[in-house]
Amino acid sequence: MIKPLRKAVLPVAGLGTRFLPATKAMPKEMLPVVDKPLIQYAIDEAREAGIEEFCLITGRGKDSLIDYFDVAFELETTLKERGKKDALAALAPSGINAGSLVAVRQQEPLGLGHAIWCARSFIGDDPFAILLPDDVVQAEKGCLKQLAEAYYETGGNVVAVEEVPREKTNKYGILDVGRDDGRLVEVKGLVEKPDPKDAPSNLSIIGRYVLTADIMTPLSKLEKGAGGEVQLTDAMAKLIGTQPFHGLRYKGERFDCGDKAGFLEAQIAFSLQRPDLAPSVRAFLQKYSGN
Repeated sequence: MIKPLRKAVLPVAGLGTRFLPATKAMPKEMLPVVDKPLIQYAIDEAREAGIEEFCLITGRGKDSLIDYFDVAFELETTLKERGKKDALAALAPSGINAGSLVAVRQQEPLGLGHAIWCARSFIGDDPFAILLPDDVVQAEKGCLKQLAEAYYETGGNVVAVEEVPREKTNKYGILDVGRDDGRLVEVKGLVEKPDPKDAPSNLSIIGRYVLTADIMTPLSKLEKGAGGEVQLTDAMAKLIGTQPFHGLRYKGERFDCGDKAGFLEAQIAFSLQRPDLAPSVRAFLQKYSGN
């Protein structure tokens, strides 16, 4: 029997050094793409996939992420008194039901695997999703919803994958692939940031996962891998062969918003989807493209 997918973990403890000085006093996950912070895109995508409970893996200086999802009583009261219905509607997605959001501190930056291990009490025995807010996916159907649908087909573990240039495999977790129907691929192995000449394929994992609670067994050993960190990829590799494990070629466009160029591209792509902004954005793009 396949257990329902209702929980999600969002690792948000990173320092965001690539966006200094903007991230000196605010979490990078609060940086907006158009008018919505990165963390909101991740939460919205999770909700679309049926997620009901959320765990933020935070660090020092990240309290504003928790505050963002709290009730802003004074602001909401003022907007109601002034009849600002559009502004109130814009605030609505930032609300989360009481008891549905928890935060856990990752005291030391020991890697993504360690961050997920910090959520072990929240996860319990349930399957769970992982969303890395740096990866923003523009898609007709949310990336995590696509993953959830694949999970209900196959059970076990499912990760979102995309092809990358072979010379860049040393920046990603790479799949060793078995059966491949063009949509779902059987995962035979996983390698974290392999040298291009050693990479088993050019299919990389992006920041979307659906995993079983069994991942906690290898993570609990806190074994260090690439970069001296506890790598989630290494722990996932130890589940292969013991339960179903698949990669899903999701439909959509991923923007790496942990990178300045990717962040700027996301601004343009998402603003062009907005009827209120698209004409102005096209006009200034044309203006600057001539220089």
